[in-house]
Amino acid sequence: MAAFAACVVLTPLRAQAQWWSSKPADFESCADSAEKASTREEKTSRLGDCHSKFAGRRKPGGGYTYFDFMQNRHFDIAGPNPTPEEQKKIDEEYIAYLEQERRSTIAAAFTARHRQVQQASLKSDVEKVPLPKGNPVRQQQAAATSEPRSGEVRSGEVRTRTRATNCVRDSFSCEWPRLSEGIKDIKKLFNPPPNKAKRS
Repeated sequence: MAAFAACVVLTPLRAQAQWWSSKPADFESCADSAEKASTREEKTSRLGDCHSKFAGRRKPGGGYTYFDFMQNRHFDIAGPNPTPEEQKKIDEEYIAYLEQERRSTIAAAFTARHRQVQQASLKSDVEKVPLPKGNPVRQQQAAATSEPRSGEVRSGEVRTRTRATNCVRDSFSCEWPRLSEGIKDIKKLFNPPPNKAKRS
């Protein structure tokens, strides 16, 4: 009698745990049965059972697919759940995925560091470029005015032309004043200034 009473008490619990009348073959048939539930809470509970019981989803052309959210990727599988061999392959793919992600992260960090070093070296190169202390043309003009004019040689002093120390050799801006002075000297040779005696 006690055994019979225990069977009667446990039967409704077993029937509630296995709410489907026939065992569903896959997630889709399980979800179809869950949709027939009378209340919304019961439907939600039954769909949760379907999700935990079946990992794969039916493909339109036949067969099943498993979505691994860790890799954001689908895998084709033979049945509604991956076999141990299929699960092993999915796990191996996940390990390879993690390794690729690690390498990508390292490469991105290396590239970012390389850019920082490049930018820092460019900034230091710009700082190393010497800035001119003054206008080379003005410096030469100032030096030319301090020199004695032609014919005004001071005692024991030889007339010398000075060049600006900041000029780059063979640059137009530094060579033009020297060329201009040379042209003025040639003009003076062909057009001598009038004598002061003639003016009086």
